[in-house]
Amino acid sequence: MASFAPMPGLNDRKILITGPAGQIAFPLAAHLAADNEVWGIARFGHDGDRERVEALGVVTRRCDVASGDFGGVPDDFTHVVHLAASQQPGLDYDDAIRVNAEGTGLLLHHCRSATAALVMSTHSVYRPHPDPAHVFAETDPLGDASPTHSPTYSVSKLAQEAVARTCARTLGLAVTIARMNASYGPNGGLVAYHLDSVVAGEPVTTRWEPCRYSPIFQDDINAQAAALLGAASVPATIVNWAGDEVVTVQEWCAYGASLAGVTPTVNVTELPGTLRGSVADVRRRASITGPCTVGWKEGVRRTLAARHPAIPAATASPLP
Repeated sequence: MASFAPMPGLNDRKILITGPAGQIAFPLAAHLAADNEVWGIARFGHDGDRERVEALGVVTRRCDVASGDFGGVPDDFTHVVHLAASQQPGLDYDDAIRVNAEGTGLLLHHCRSATAALVMSTHSVYRPHPDPAHVFAETDPLGDASPTHSPTYSVSKLAQEAVARTCARTLGLAVTIARMNASYGPNGGLVAYHLDSVVAGEPVTTRWEPCRYSPIFQDDINAQAAALLGAASVPATIVNWAGDEVVTVQEWCAYGASLAGVTPTVNVTELPGTLRGSVADVRRRASITGPCTVGWKEGVRRTLAARHPAIPAATASPLP
């Protein structure tokens, strides 16, 4: 595997980001807008979302990628960051595939002159493994992880990956498909929502004892996006986008509770057919981006400090 060579960030580019009001996309859009011309497209279905994004200096257009109607959206972007996705309850696979898979194809076709596109996938495309400590590599078998919050998500994201791979080859468009694992930060994510519950004295429910993840903090996501775009290729580059450390739900809840001065409650509900653990092999990502810079304990502290500033231990000096 190639050794890591630092890549400069993106500057003076014209970048399209989808779903810019989202958990990962909003802070990433802010990061990219500091040195680039950034456009954001979404349905903007919640009051104030469009205004919040525009306040970052992002040019917005109201657009549903699944419709294929990109009126008012230029086609001369140098880079595309496709983060918008449908995670819906119920069993409407047709609609989930229309949004996540067909929408990706329509978007990439519209932006086919771009230098590179980064398409966000998910760790939920891997076939569940009976060993909760199994480390998933990009070459592992794929399948339906049956996520309870959105039963159609795995299948529709597998379809998205197939569409993105096809677009890379048919359009000659360099693509990176990044399989995200447990992103978090002040703007949300699994770790953040668990910390919110711990601080509120509410129980956290997880699917195994211990339940392992490879969480990645938002600052590292922002810092690594340029390198992942730089690694885009034809055929598409496929990479796990996850943190360097393996951490359990039980560990991050316990550490957050220690900072907050409370006692956490973590309940385990085993769910047949789902992933028992979500540990990512990050060697390919590290060869592209280099190591992460925010350790999980510091990430938990920063997340608590931002979301619960009344906790003194969370707003203390950064950890050594």
